[in-house]
Amino acid sequence: MTSVLALVAVVPAADPGGPSAKVVAVDPPTELAGTVGKLLDKNAVAVADKDGAEMLTVWFRTAVPAKATAEQIANGLTYREIPEGTLIGAVKFAGPFVDFRKQDIAAGVYTLRFLVQPDVGDHMGTAPHTEFLVLSPADKDTDPEPLEPKALIKLSSASTGGDHPGVMLLFPHTAREAGPKLLEKDGVTALAVRRAVENDGAKTTLGFALTVAGYSKSR
Repeated sequence: MTSVLALVAVVPAADPGGPSAKVVAVDPPTELAGTVGKLLDKNAVAVADKDGAEMLTVWFRTAVPAKATAEQIANGLTYREIPEGTLIGAVKFAGPFVDFRKQDIAAGVYTLRFLVQPDVGDHMGTAPHTEFLVLSPADKDTDPEPLEPKALIKLSSASTGGDHPGVMLLFPHTAREAGPKLLEKDGVTALAVRRAVENDGAKTTLGFALTVAGYSKSR
């Protein structure tokens, strides 16, 4: 399948002196289990800082699975049509990363799965949206099948060394262009792309905007 990102050049952030994003043709990391890596697009998105130094590289699934009605597809998919625990892709951090919850994540390779923030008291007001991609160490997340939320939270907590998963906040992204593009959102930087989605054999697309720099001001 041809990637929706295949022909995109370097796209700088809104600040010309800020970070940049570009499509790079590179195989998924060998740290990933073979069953995971084979689902990922070989056209990744690399994000560099204002000096051109590599920050992170993201590989998305060739086609993200969704469960939506014909009406939902016609109106435009949202993140909520992705089942929780679904594998979305993988990321490689070139150096230490600070996630949206202001947690330290070590350099390395992690899977990315979709999770909705639980509606409990200690999460109130901590993020402008409740949809996240959560990070799990590549050597611990070896089965590409969806994970039940509690099991995913436990697995992802290995990325932080604590009780909370490593998280990259998702912002709504409805723009039709494929990207990649870096957007400033609520004081953080989000990587915006549009990816292929497969829903019961039908093909469509969904915009993703995941936080790649910055963290919640409530932390």
